[in-house]
Amino acid sequence: MCKNEFISKYRTKVIKKNKKAKKTIFLPWQTHFNVLGTFFDRYGKNKIPVKVSSQHTGTSLSILLYLSLAHLFNDAFQSAVSAAYPVIRDHLSLTFGQIGLIVFVYQICASVFQPVAGIIFDKYPKPWYLGAGTTSTMIGLTLLAFASSIHWVMLSVAFIGLGSSVIHPEASRLTHYASGGRHGLAQSIFQVGGNLGGAIGPLLAAAIVTPYGQRYIVVLAGIAVISLFTKAPVVRWYGNRIRSARTGELPKAVIHRVRLSKKKIYFSLFVLLTLMFSKHAYSASLSSFYTFYLIEKFGLTNRESQIFLFAYLLASAAGTFLGGPIGDKFGRKWVIWFSILGTAPFSLMMPYANLMWTCILSIMIGIILSSAFSAILVYAQELLPTKVGLISGLFFGLAFGIAGIAAAILGYVADMNGLEYVYKICAYIPLTGLAAVFLPHVKPLRK
Repeated sequence: MCKNEFISKYRTKVIKKNKKAKKTIFLPWQTHFNVLGTFFDRYGKNKIPVKVSSQHTGTSLSILLYLSLAHLFNDAFQSAVSAAYPVIRDHLSLTFGQIGLIVFVYQICASVFQPVAGIIFDKYPKPWYLGAGTTSTMIGLTLLAFASSIHWVMLSVAFIGLGSSVIHPEASRLTHYASGGRHGLAQSIFQVGGNLGGAIGPLLAAAIVTPYGQRYIVVLAGIAVISLFTKAPVVRWYGNRIRSARTGELPKAVIHRVRLSKKKIYFSLFVLLTLMFSKHAYSASLSSFYTFYLIEKFGLTNRESQIFLFAYLLASAAGTFLGGPIGDKFGRKWVIWFSILGTAPFSLMMPYANLMWTCILSIMIGIILSSAFSAILVYAQELLPTKVGLISGLFFGLAFGIAGIAAAILGYVADMNGLEYVYKICAYIPLTGLAAVFLPHVKPLRK
């Protein structure tokens, strides 16, 4: 009897036995299956390796780190482009309104397609999606380096946005599969890569683009080519997972469902989307216009302002890493509540602070506010556990969409009233964190 026939027969017996008992037993034969699989791999004639889901064998830390690295590269390119806006503005003589329009085009391309991409990835899983997203980003960076008008700049950032619309939902979905059930920790590892990339991006812009000009953005395109090779382990891992699922060698996943009605689930999703709006509307004012604010109010140079932006983004990375594990241990509702509403005192003080305190307050805001995203995303995935790709695409897409719309509006407001006025208005946005009181306490039910 060959290996596959033996395993199939053994699995059928276990399933029949569990059905008679009228209860679900989660992989009671896992240890025996692995021992038998190893025996047949070594001594059997049919040497086909058995692949099982990381959800059933524990957290796949190496895959999570590679996915975090993919997120790091992607967000480094994004933030480098954002930090290069002053150079592009000076080179093409753009206004704040036009910069806001460019950010709007990028964010819309990075947001509208993310839920659609998530649905496609759930229904038609392929291992090469991450590479396709990086290729789109590489094309956008190359075009941006040689863009000679605002129209070419908008086309360039559209390609970069499309790359993000592929990478974010797909990498987040794979993070869920590689989590081994520790979803908060896994999302924090994944998100901290993005935040570190966001912090590194301004340094890349300061070292490459600011001193040498717009044309040197092509160096970032070269780095994007290198980043393609770092995705090879994830492609192999996910390709094996897909093949194992098709051949029946992958154990069926246990779905954790919450004890809530559909009406309550949809209402909770609405509250989470409202909180996501609060978080990213305020974040847009910092990530898109913080360097301009420092230059306008305190007279800093482009390079000096990018150092301050790096400090804020690095603090955001630290907050992101802390948010997931704390949510796993104490509950995601409390992390969401504290991270958004707790930002309000600091945001209200920052428009009236001097340079030193502006830096300190922005670091505190970065740590507290960024801890919300992992908690919000995992909370939503637990509400709809069979639609991980859709939820990832929806929430990442909403994050980019809100940031894009907010950037466009804030850009025009800044043209009329100045950036200091913008920050005085945005300081009240975190108060919408009070909406977290309507979120129920979610206790997963294994089914």
